[in-house]
Amino acid sequence: MRNRHADVVIIGGSTGGCAAALAAARAGRTVIMTEESDWIGGQLTSQAVPPDEHPWMEQFGCTASYREFRTRIREYYRRNFLLNPASHASVRFNPGNAIVSDIAHEPRAALAVLKDMLAPYIHRGSLAIMENVRPVRAETEGDRVRAVYVRHEWTGDETVLTAACFLDATDEGDLLPMTGTEYVTGAESARETGEPHALAGDADPSDMQAFTWCYAIDHIEGEDHTIAKPAQYDFWKQYRADFWPDRQLSWTGLVPHTLAPITYSFFPDGKSFSLWHYRRIIDRSQFAEGSFESDITLVNWPQNDYWLGPIIDVEEAERQKHLESARQLSLSLMYWMQTEAPRPDGKAGYPGLRLRGDVTGTLDGLAKRPYIRESRRIKAETTVVEQHVSPECRPDGKAMDYPDSVGIGGYRIDLHPSTGLRSYIDVSCLPFQIPLGSLIPERMDNMIAACKNIGTTHITNGCYRLHPVEWNIGEAAGFLAAYCAERGLQPRAVRNNEEALAGYQAWLRRAGVETKWPQLRAL
Repeated sequence: MRNRHADVVIIGGSTGGCAAALAAARAGRTVIMTEESDWIGGQLTSQAVPPDEHPWMEQFGCTASYREFRTRIREYYRRNFLLNPASHASVRFNPGNAIVSDIAHEPRAALAVLKDMLAPYIHRGSLAIMENVRPVRAETEGDRVRAVYVRHEWTGDETVLTAACFLDATDEGDLLPMTGTEYVTGAESARETGEPHALAGDADPSDMQAFTWCYAIDHIEGEDHTIAKPAQYDFWKQYRADFWPDRQLSWTGLVPHTLAPITYSFFPDGKSFSLWHYRRIIDRSQFAEGSFESDITLVNWPQNDYWLGPIIDVEEAERQKHLESARQLSLSLMYWMQTEAPRPDGKAGYPGLRLRGDVTGTLDGLAKRPYIRESRRIKAETTVVEQHVSPECRPDGKAMDYPDSVGIGGYRIDLHPSTGLRSYIDVSCLPFQIPLGSLIPERMDNMIAACKNIGTTHITNGCYRLHPVEWNIGEAAGFLAAYCAERGLQPRAVRNNEEALAGYQAWLRRAGVETKWPQLRAL
């Protein structure tokens, strides 16, 4: 068994994990980051989810390093592809011209950019990335984590990681139960949180947002790329949830904020919401003739949201059953679109649809990892509740002003249908701050939450889970670990000492982390 030590150990190469590694390394600390797959980046890469962002992103509302990431994405396409003159000249070039994002791009482009951003520290030897490993157990002493054991997925070899500070940047909060860190899952009750949209009855720890196994497709007219009929296709073809207006494999869904039925178009028709444009990551019209055979789009749609059971804190057999069923749902949607989906011309199916596993780095065409919307969440020094961010609860029109703010974000409270078979919760939200207290567990001293596992509720997770916010959380966590290492402090000591907090926040501001919003409207 090998032993490795660093100033900072980050378990999980998620979007937040990468931002944390970049911050801690830039601050001069030695860092080890682990990743369960062979692609770092989480929802940006291995989960194949184009960035969801607030409407002011091009002007303000993110960290300087996240803005650098976005700039480098655009440079990646300008450097490696022939673009048409207008696209090449566009300051706000959007590779996919997606409905959901001003910078929709391929997962493999994000991977290349992240590796470039981290490269100076990897080459210098101050940052080590361990891929294809997962945490299996931890050693603690009192309120401190002493070591985390990770196992290589291929060889079974174990390595003991030690550090002054540990960050949990896994998408499911894997380190929390291993270290005995107190946490919550699922939906709290209104009696606990006072939130207007929390459960009216008892809390339900197993009621979590749907997760989704995304995939990339293109369309080659006149060709047949029909996949083999998925094993669970007959089930999914017939399945309809009580709260859904039609079978899940249909062109019908719900408008999240009104719950009114909506009929989608597949390809753009100028009248309906186009699923093809929704998360398109390559708009071939922006590239030189012959660069791409087709547009490429990512399928992360209502039709492949999986809500029939949670995968967190269940027996392993149950977890694997739901993971496989989610894969089967996504493959069944693909097969349905290729063979039976109604077309405007009266025909059925689009056999020219093609899975693009090269885009997601897999043989089967699906993303490497499922898109996890809701994680285990630490019991934190500060828990963000709906009353902190909802315009219904804030008569002054401003979200809670936290004196320990370590960043900002903006997004609607957007909860997808849940494993409790509840429909969308999609309500307005004020542009908000990220309190340092939400990153710090109420008891453990040397562990920091670094992505979607911070102190939010089931409700507020819906606005704190998106790409730029997760990046900001990770960056704040990385700088906090570095600040603690430099000064011999514990994270809670930084938060609870006025001088130390001011010094840490000054670090953040010098690094380009915005901690306050201008006055803006609710989303």
